[in-house]
Amino acid sequence: MAVLVAVTDSAEGDVALRTAAAEADLRNTGLLVANLRLNPIADLPSGVDVRVLEREPGVDVADHVLDLLDEHHEEVELLVIGMRKRSPVGKLVLGSLAQRLLLNADVPVLAVKAPTENA
Repeated sequence: MAVLVAVTDSAEGDVALRTAAAEADLRNTGLLVANLRLNPIADLPSGVDVRVLEREPGVDVADHVLDLLDEHHEEVELLVIGMRKRSPVGKLVLGSLAQRLLLNADVPVLAVKAPTENA
């Protein structure tokens, strides 16, 4: 079994990666890292078996993660994603990566937020 994490180039992506590594360690399972960044991930977690799954240029990020869930459906037991707080107007806008993954993933989804500056 494995935990799949969608890692974006943001503070939310960083916290999702750390949380997913902790979940994989807790579950004594592997970690699949969907790299949604433009560059390689520099600080991969240690202590768990990590496999990085790169996205082909031009592929929609949500489609990439959903395709990975399909490809690894027998292996993935949890999807971890980072979310950011959205304004009331932002909540009306469809097409958010987190929203698409929450609504379309066939496995449990753990959504985490990055700490706020004021916290």
